[in-house]
Amino acid sequence: MPVPTLLSQRLILRPFTLADAKRVQQLAGDYEIADTTGHMPHPYLDGMAEEWISTQEQDFADGSGATFGITLRKTGELMGAIGLSIHGHDRRAELGYWIGVAYWNRGYMSEAARRVIAYAFEDLKLNRVYASHFARNPASGHVMQNAGMTYEGTWRQHFVRWTEPEDLVYYGILKDEWKAETITR
Repeated sequence: MPVPTLLSQRLILRPFTLADAKRVQQLAGDYEIADTTGHMPHPYLDGMAEEWISTQEQDFADGSGATFGITLRKTGELMGAIGLSIHGHDRRAELGYWIGVAYWNRGYMSEAARRVIAYAFEDLKLNRVYASHFARNPASGHVMQNAGMTYEGTWRQHFVRWTEPEDLVYYGILKDEWKAETITR
């Protein structure tokens, strides 16, 4: 079964193809993207995007991940990525995402996060979705809050990025909380 395509008001969240590799390298290769994510390489070298994209179908097939390209519904323009690292036995997933700098502060990522969280609960039948961000990147925390997630705590100096310890701020949402929030909307 292939990775599904998800729709929201302004976005299409779709599987990546190798044809996206050049655009992924262009967007993800921006230092500001790498600096605000935990595992994005910098520089983003030739071949890295193809390698990353080539793992996604198998991750979905074995139930360990679901990764989507974030595209504009009107134009099909690829803007970034969002995905779930799935821990099926525990019925939970970690949400991760990035979006090109030119698309920051437009609400696209919050919209994508809400749609992927709905997919996690409705289709994957998970019970919990969580995410974290560097404390120095509060905009990512706003995305999590806008997606209905609740602050759960800060893990002090839990991650090292560019040789510097980083505090990770964690958010999460449970299926029951999501259901209650969806009913009140």
